[in-house]
Amino acid sequence: MRTRRSLVALGGALILVLSGCGGNEAGPKPKQGGEPGPDALPIKLTALTADECYLSPAQQLPKGCEKYVTELSNTAGQVRKRAGDTDPRLSAQADALTRGVSAFRSASCTTQAAPGGACTQALTDLSSTLTAIQNLVKKQATTG
Repeated sequence: MRTRRSLVALGGALILVLSGCGGNEAGPKPKQGGEPGPDALPIKLTALTADECYLSPAQQLPKGCEKYVTELSNTAGQVRKRAGDTDPRLSAQADALTRGVSAFRSASCTTQAAPGGACTQALTDLSSTLTAIQNLVKKQATTG
């Protein structure tokens, strides 16, 4: 009986020790990433310009472009940051991107099931603005 109690106690102690290790099985938690580097913007622009909402805005169901427009909204800040105080043309395009996103959202385009009207115009304007931004960023890359 004494041996059995010893084994149960030893087993219980082993379980406690092992359960204490379970919190870090995968190792330490990864650190949260910071701001993307300056070279991330051209990559993001390339990805956004491959989206159907960019390529053919007049044929898209506006509600299907909600994620694309959200990405554009996030991109406007990156563009503005890249422009800084030294590139007023790029800064103006960042403002135009923000205005286009606002136009899309204020027209309730996320509920529009058919192309046309203010929503298609907003998508078309966003497409043109994104093209202008991409051209300016490419120009920056070649001229420094």
